[in-house]
Amino acid sequence: MIPDVLITPLAMIDMPGGSVLRAMKQSGKGYFGFGEAYFSQIDKGMIKAWKRHKKMTLNIVVPLGEIKFVIFDNRESNKETFQEVIISKENYCRLTIPPMVWMGFQGLSNDGSMLLNIANIEHDPGEADRLEVDKINYDWSINL
Repeated sequence: MIPDVLITPLAMIDMPGGSVLRAMKQSGKGYFGFGEAYFSQIDKGMIKAWKRHKKMTLNIVVPLGEIKFVIFDNRESNKETFQEVIISKENYCRLTIPPMVWMGFQGLSNDGSMLLNIANIEHDPGEADRLEVDKINYDWSINL
């Protein structure tokens, strides 16, 4: 729905003692280089919003729990479009978010959730813009 946002199905390989969950290959869609990888935890009902990166491409995977991602594109070419994606083991995929697109997320799992972001550049505090959650008009009560 939003240009350059990719949703890539990923493999989960059942193994005795625990599954292997693929995240990213250098040859895969959405790979634009490697800068750093980090995990972020979120409790049920909590919201982390809004953030957009000026240069960084995000590649997000949810190996534990369930998280709703809301992408908001207000670039001139797309005029205020929202896209929602819920990622969990039941919908195991990688969400690729390009630079200059706003993103927020909310934990949906009772036991908390965790995401992995594989970013194409290293974190730089001056590279991202932030807004308070109420600065973009979106109803976060859906899905709770």
